[in-house]
Amino acid sequence: MGETKLIERDWTEAGGVRFGRAERDIVALGIAIAAIIMFVGTGGTVLPSVVRSLAGVGGGPERLLTNALLLNIALIVFGWRRYRELSDEVRERRKAEAHARRLAETDPLTGCLNRRSIGPNTDALIAAAAERGQVVAFVMIDVDNFKQINDCNGHSIGDAILLECARRIGALLPRSSLMARLGGDEFACVVPFEPHHGETIDQLATSIIESVARPVSTGAAAPQIETTVSLGLSRSDGGRSSTLRQTTDAQALLHSADVAMYQAKKDGRNRYCWFEPTMESELRFRNELETGIRQGISRGEFVPYYEQQIDLASGDLVGFEMLARWHSPNFGVVGPDVFIPVAEEIGLIDELSESVIRQALDDAKQWNPRLTLSVNISPLQLRDPWFAQKLLKLLLEANFPPNRLDIEITESCLHENIGIVRSLFTSLKNQGIGVSLDDFGTGYSSLAQLRNLPFDRLKIDRSFVTRLTDDKDSETIVQAITSLGEGLGLPITAEGIESGEILDRLRLLGKFKGQGYFYGRPADAEQTRRLLAGQGLLVGEQAAPPAADTTADHDDALRRRA
Repeated sequence: MGETKLIERDWTEAGGVRFGRAERDIVALGIAIAAIIMFVGTGGTVLPSVVRSLAGVGGGPERLLTNALLLNIALIVFGWRRYRELSDEVRERRKAEAHARRLAETDPLTGCLNRRSIGPNTDALIAAAAERGQVVAFVMIDVDNFKQINDCNGHSIGDAILLECARRIGALLPRSSLMARLGGDEFACVVPFEPHHGETIDQLATSIIESVARPVSTGAAAPQIETTVSLGLSRSDGGRSSTLRQTTDAQALLHSADVAMYQAKKDGRNRYCWFEPTMESELRFRNELETGIRQGISRGEFVPYYEQQIDLASGDLVGFEMLARWHSPNFGVVGPDVFIPVAEEIGLIDELSESVIRQALDDAKQWNPRLTLSVNISPLQLRDPWFAQKLLKLLLEANFPPNRLDIEITESCLHENIGIVRSLFTSLKNQGIGVSLDDFGTGYSSLAQLRNLPFDRLKIDRSFVTRLTDDKDSETIVQAITSLGEGLGLPITAEGIESGEILDRLRLLGKFKGQGYFYGRPADAEQTRRLLAGQGLLVGEQAAPPAADTTADHDDALRRRA
């Protein structure tokens, strides 16, 4: 209704005839012109009479002509005002059109071109460069870990970072280049250059990386923030590869540069890569992985596997570490080192982890109550302030005792936000859930952190344990961690026990829980259930009493099995 009323205001009815604004303006212009003509005619008669009357010669002007003159003056004033209004109206309309065009073609934050306009402008630049005998390079730029910067510092700081990145990148570009912000933390540049001087683009890419890497000051109260960027490069003549054909299509160049940028991120970020055809197949595989993960979560394709945890002194099975596996119809059984990083990048790690933990808790309810369950937590999950509540909800749904659950986190988690980690630990401990520091020795945790954070256990990284018998440095590190654990009152689990020799050496160093392929590879729920049934360790079953010299018998059995 509001739109209809606005339209109706532009019309006027007179004598049953509807006039639009344009028709009214023409009528007003005609009236003003007629008034001027009449003013000239009547003024030539009236004004001399007025002058003679003021001089005392003759009588005054005729009243009718005087009124007509005054009417003409009023009409002229009306026409002039309408002319001024029309001029102002045209000027404002042109300003509005120019503003709308800027909004349609540029990014409001940085003033760069936007995704919609970069394509046509690139096509035009390619054509102009071709006439000069040049080619163009398409440079895709992505700010590394920008979501984390936004989450930790707020969107206003994130906008300041983007604005400064745009300023620094723009300052390095040649005059004839184009620059666009494609959205979020992605920028694109189109740079013409001589076909046989591709090193100029390599130099430009290096300069952009170095310039953006300089700390950004976000205000007196805020600390300096350091950022890095990953760049993907493509060129319109395909000159760096004999398998690439010349292209004048902006969208094709953008796609190739985007693929190269993904490769730069995969290679470690803070670098640039030129597009190569082999990258296309890798990206296609990545897309298939993403699609498979999204579908696999809802289909229940991600399942828990269980790795035994043994008390090395007694040889008793004391629990299991849960390890996720993906039973993919396309890729077979896929390990977590493949799908976990992808799930983290596409924001599905929470959903995936919760689905697997839910299954594991349901399985573990059937085990002997003295057996514990350990689960690994992604660093991204620790950023969720509601993680402890979500975990408690899973425990309540499964009716699983919290004191049988142990959460394992890596050392890298301790450096992201120590305040959040401490709050999370407190929530977990209040519920009776244990917390272990996983892969200890590979990160940078300090003694102060170990003292201030309420860990229940340290887990020595397998890289030290597997080399225990042939590397003195590894043995020294294991001894040091053992002494540290004893001093802090923290029990220790050794990962990576793969031989009897390693087991014997560990027993000489201290008291441990241990796990590794020496005790068997991770098994699915059914295989684990059969293992426990054989040992009488399912709910309602009585475990067989240990025989004399169980440690030696157990070791011999394990060696034969290995």
